[in-house]
Amino acid sequence: MTSQELRLTENISMSIRLERTPALDYAIRMIERDHETVFNRKLHITEQQAGNAVIVVRYANTEDRCPEWAEAFGFRFLGGASGTELHIIGRDELGLIYGLLHYSRHVLGVDPFWYWADLPPIRQETITILAKEYNSVQPKARYRGWFVNDEVCLIGWKDEYPPTSEVWLPVFEALLRCGGNMVIPGTDLPKTGIHTKLAAEMGLWVSHHHAEPLGAEMFLRAYPGRQASYQDHPELFEALWREAIVKQKDDRVVWVLSFRGQGDKPFWENDPSFDTSEKRGGMISYVVRRQYEMIREVVTDPVCSMAMYGEIAELYKAGHIEVPDGIILIWADNGYGKMVSRRHGNLNLRVPALPAAGDGGRHGIYYHVTFHDLQASNHLAMFSASPELIVEELKVSFDRGASDYVLVNCGNIRPHLYTLDLVSQFWSEGEADYGLHLDQYSRRMYTTDHKRIASLYKRYFEATIAYGPNPDDRAGDEFYHHPARQIIGHWLQDKHDKTDARLIWATGDMPFEEQVRWFQQHVEAVIPVWTQLKSDCKSMIRLLPDADGRRLQDHLLLHIEIHLTGCRGFSALCSSYEQYRNGQHPLAFVQASQALWNYKQGIRALKQSEHGKWKSFYRADWLTNIKNTMDHTETLRRFIRMNGDSPDMFLWYKEFLMPETEKHIYLENTHRKPLSNDALSRRLKQYYIEKGLLRG
Repeated sequence: MTSQELRLTENISMSIRLERTPALDYAIRMIERDHETVFNRKLHITEQQAGNAVIVVRYANTEDRCPEWAEAFGFRFLGGASGTELHIIGRDELGLIYGLLHYSRHVLGVDPFWYWADLPPIRQETITILAKEYNSVQPKARYRGWFVNDEVCLIGWKDEYPPTSEVWLPVFEALLRCGGNMVIPGTDLPKTGIHTKLAAEMGLWVSHHHAEPLGAEMFLRAYPGRQASYQDHPELFEALWREAIVKQKDDRVVWVLSFRGQGDKPFWENDPSFDTSEKRGGMISYVVRRQYEMIREVVTDPVCSMAMYGEIAELYKAGHIEVPDGIILIWADNGYGKMVSRRHGNLNLRVPALPAAGDGGRHGIYYHVTFHDLQASNHLAMFSASPELIVEELKVSFDRGASDYVLVNCGNIRPHLYTLDLVSQFWSEGEADYGLHLDQYSRRMYTTDHKRIASLYKRYFEATIAYGPNPDDRAGDEFYHHPARQIIGHWLQDKHDKTDARLIWATGDMPFEEQVRWFQQHVEAVIPVWTQLKSDCKSMIRLLPDADGRRLQDHLLLHIEIHLTGCRGFSALCSSYEQYRNGQHPLAFVQASQALWNYKQGIRALKQSEHGKWKSFYRADWLTNIKNTMDHTETLRRFIRMNGDSPDMFLWYKEFLMPETEKHIYLENTHRKPLSNDALSRRLKQYYIEKGLLRG
């Protein structure tokens, strides 16, 4: 070891030379845990101002020449009582937290997603580091973080509701380790929950859902039975806003100013007197200005934002909304990664959703790497379009000046580690090379065969269904379930002669039979691709060390299985409809059963990923809701059987399965026990395979 090096062992001690705040306590406890994991010994911590500690944690002073911007940190190597000391210095509280976590990642080797990827750091006896001064680089986005939205898996993972710190601590820790500093901690959770308080205690800026301006209680929850009209009850609305402001005045808050209706919809649906764009824009402008004034009465130099989402963006671009200076305008992608307006039902205008050229002021983006829209979004599985799209859209957004703020819809965290990591690199550096990032990510997650594993990830994004002409028109897991359930409902309501208007967004306006055929063609086209990718991924898993193989199964093979079982299930469902319309009810029954069995395989894949601490992680799959699709399909096959095997549920057995010699001599009292749906389906399936009417 040279004089320019510092050796760290299990015996090192850390001196905390500052007043410990709750946020710093959380960060120091992370370091204590990380140190014990790496060195198999507890870290010795002292509060003294002098001594022989190897690591010193303190605020920066003038002599340190620490960068001047907020949240800056650095490493300084100084002579101490027993040799060289590493001083982790910070410009402010968050700077110190990021400095400690930089030490954890780049010295101790703890990955930001160690918890979510089951990726513990490597045990060490000695770590030698270069004693060279380091200064952090200023992140490109001032406010950057996650919206924990549609978080049903996090909600249902444990028995307690609302989720406790056991669930939230790993979420907020991972966000801090990714360099994030802002969070919307959940969606419409009870105010009694710990989520907001814990996020603030850990040093994060807390923000709000755009349907809950200022983080205030929903009007109809506070005043049930009243008309939710600001025009009629301004004092009641403002009382809720004032209560929220006072409650949060001492926390780091990115205040959300907005005025939407109850249940995240335009307010004029509750107040139809606002029947013109001018009236609507005028009311939003007035309310936002009033909210801004109320905050400034209590908070000095508040950080405020306003979501340019849905109808608000349309009214703003048309010149009907005025926003006070200094407020960050937040522009949203369409849920599929493209910075255009989102699809509403069958209406897909794809209006650019970024500030106009020359539009001054402060701007940011709300971006989805996971989404829920009852159509084709990804929820349980990874982002569906190429990650190159993410890089391209973020670059365009930053080039247009929307870089003050980046909020990412992170869903349930665990299924989306890869894309969350990619976006975190962008919000820190302002750029990312998709190929290089994937290679580096693969090297972090797996100990060997990095290039081959990276290739499997690339093939995943190439395999997703392109259901439309745009690069973001790529099908996620909800594509195999919401449309499937709609088709079953339309079918069982005997609407065969009517187009299902709910499916026009995908198929266009065509007869229902052609709509079903459209979905079948799209899913069948990719079944061979997903099948081969699954086979190759399983082969790779067999070659990897056990921990790596388990990780590849949880974070790639599971996603492939969700797509493949979804495609196979949906394809069989569509085949069932075709046979039913052709009067081949027994064959339609078999195909419906095959759909059910394939969807059930998707549930099995989720269950296989629920090992160890992940027990029950996917039990609250209430959005993609594979079990709901299975229930629909079970109802369907019962319906089909009722149309040909009723009333005794014995006719098909007699016609297709009973030996010819028995058909004419059997006694009903000994041959009338009906087969279960599964048993009958399997035997009929074999019958049709032998007849050449069904593939094995």
